[in-house]
Amino acid sequence: MRLSIIITVGLLVFAGLNLPVMSQSPVDIAHSSAKKNLEQRLLNFNRRLWNKKNISNYRYTFSNGCFCIPDARGPVIIEVRNGQTTSITSVETGQPVNPDFFDNYNTIPKLFNVIQDAINRQAYSLDVDYSPQLGYPTQINVDYNSQIADEEIYLTIENFEEIQ
Repeated sequence: MRLSIIITVGLLVFAGLNLPVMSQSPVDIAHSSAKKNLEQRLLNFNRRLWNKKNISNYRYTFSNGCFCIPDARGPVIIEVRNGQTTSITSVETGQPVNPDFFDNYNTIPKLFNVIQDAINRQAYSLDVDYSPQLGYPTQINVDYNSQIADEEIYLTIENFEEIQ
């Protein structure tokens, strides 16, 4: 009886030593928390800078480097008047495109929301570049989960101009 208990305990210990570690170390947790805090502070600062400029009429070229259908990638020119998207046209053809493909990206405030969502969802990787003068994001790269392929997004915002 004792031998079977000893063998069982031995097997459990052996199996336990071969299981992958599922939790993060305290150093990883602290680093992750500090990075998330910095990302949030950068987002808040740049969103305030954008809002302070009070720009409601503008256009920009947008590209989505996602693993999605070509029509949803762009590049497209997005025009916004009084804070509302008025047109989305293909850079290549000059023709209107399906606005549904760009619904989450068709204004600067919505781009800020993409960043906030990545922070809230604790994305594995978030890299954002902001315009130093106006605060809007110029590049947003998000990898939500390092274990999943092709769910990353790579957004580029170029040629921003305020319009009358």
